[in-house]
Amino acid sequence: MRPEQWQTFKRAARLQESKEVPMALIIDSPWIPGYLGLKHLDYYLDPELWFQSNLKIHRQFPEIIFVPSWWMEYGMAAEPSALGVKIKFWPDNTPSEYHSLARIEDLENLPPYDVRNDAFMALTLHRIRMHRQRILDQGEILPLVTARGPLCTAAFVRSTTEFMMDLVEKPEWAHRLIDLCTRMVIDWLKAQAEAMGPTVEGIFLLDDIVGFISEEHYREFAHPYLKRICESFPKDWVKIYHNDAGINACLEHLPDCGFNVLNWGKQTDIAVVKSKVGNRLCLMGNVNPLEIGVRGTPEEVRVATLDILKKSGGQGIILSVGGGVSPGMPKRNIEAMLAALKEFNSRRSSH
Repeated sequence: MRPEQWQTFKRAARLQESKEVPMALIIDSPWIPGYLGLKHLDYYLDPELWFQSNLKIHRQFPEIIFVPSWWMEYGMAAEPSALGVKIKFWPDNTPSEYHSLARIEDLENLPPYDVRNDAFMALTLHRIRMHRQRILDQGEILPLVTARGPLCTAAFVRSTTEFMMDLVEKPEWAHRLIDLCTRMVIDWLKAQAEAMGPTVEGIFLLDDIVGFISEEHYREFAHPYLKRICESFPKDWVKIYHNDAGINACLEHLPDCGFNVLNWGKQTDIAVVKSKVGNRLCLMGNVNPLEIGVRGTPEEVRVATLDILKKSGGQGIILSVGGGVSPGMPKRNIEAMLAALKEFNSRRSSH
């Protein structure tokens, strides 16, 4: 992400008026290797290939803001691996996780985490330090630190099904696990910020498990912990929340957490989201990422994009897909989104 792109993103995140709607896409290892015809293991394990891959995409789409910018990740392995979760790597897919906490009561037997030296957290921080200056030398910056959220991490450690049952049957233990994950997420984000340096001005938190619970459970098991994470970082930092599962239970509470930007899924129409929080959150979305983004024709992408932009009113929005870029989304459909945005912005400026 170039410095001027970050300034554009920040203005949108703060709901400042702008003549043009920007476009931002979340890109990471589910999409990048397939798009470039690479093996996932090569992408993860060859530092030069990783660097050149990201550089190629940034140069190919210079008008798009890529979030979080040069994302150094091993799929979703970093956070759960630090708590002992078994990680499996595959040649042509992202890593998978196998939970380690068969009994939630065994939580008290877990060894203390160390975000600077544990598992894939240590490898991620090493890659940040390895590539930071090269990225800066390209005229780009690292403005965002990124983590899976506390419920997402807890579900990796415990297994999603068992964790959902714990919320009902063993709520006191569920709180202890979520508290542990929250502390670790905060420490992990701070360790990344230390490694990246002074260009960091925001956090990017991803937690889809929030979309699996009721509003009552959200208030008890999610909201206080999400809020604690936001409050652990400067007030003027941009705080982005991603959840492309359901958002009905959490939607109207997210601004109170301290988030500025919501990236959500295809399930909830932008007009509904806009009506509920449009004056309190910048909306980053939400062209259907699979049926339209991957499987649609460029014309279908154009129509869907213009529909999203029209419903947004052109304010308080960063155009994106509903979540991250899905595996298989082709170049022509990304270009179709960008062309539709230019068409929309051109119409607005002529009025």
